[in-house]
Amino acid sequence: MDVQDIKDLIQAVDQSTIDELEYEQDGKKLVLKKVKTGAVVQTESYQPVRQAEAPQAPVSSTPVSTTENSGAETSKNENLHTVTSPMVGTFYSSPSPDDGAYVSVGDQVKEDSIVCIVEAMKLMNEIEADINGKIVEIVAQNGELVEYGQPLFVVELK
Repeated sequence: MDVQDIKDLIQAVDQSTIDELEYEQDGKKLVLKKVKTGAVVQTESYQPVRQAEAPQAPVSSTPVSTTENSGAETSKNENLHTVTSPMVGTFYSSPSPDDGAYVSVGDQVKEDSIVCIVEAMKLMNEIEADINGKIVEIVAQNGELVEYGQPLFVVELK
């Protein structure tokens, strides 16, 4: 088994619904498992990283009324859709460094509009908006590593 075969297996597991693959050939064993982020890793080399908890704001003794704002925010949030990364990879906002971004804040998009590229294993994957609406926020930064399910864009529905 060569490196390309291993890369093909990793990609196949990543895009499938299986969570674990064990492969043995000529006395050598390869074990691939999906982790929560959707990435495929070799179990022997994976070490979970502990994230520090965010500091909590001090509790105020002054009562705060949220009844006025909660209705407006709820209706506003119901009108928003988040476009997330379908895979682990590098986020690119344009097709090449010399070209402009696919979309900017305020641009109208359709379901099949390409909004960015996520590069995974040297493959450029065009990501579509998957919904009709207006871009209200670009969450990811150009050239940034993104995880499976990480928000990339916020779209206001039409």
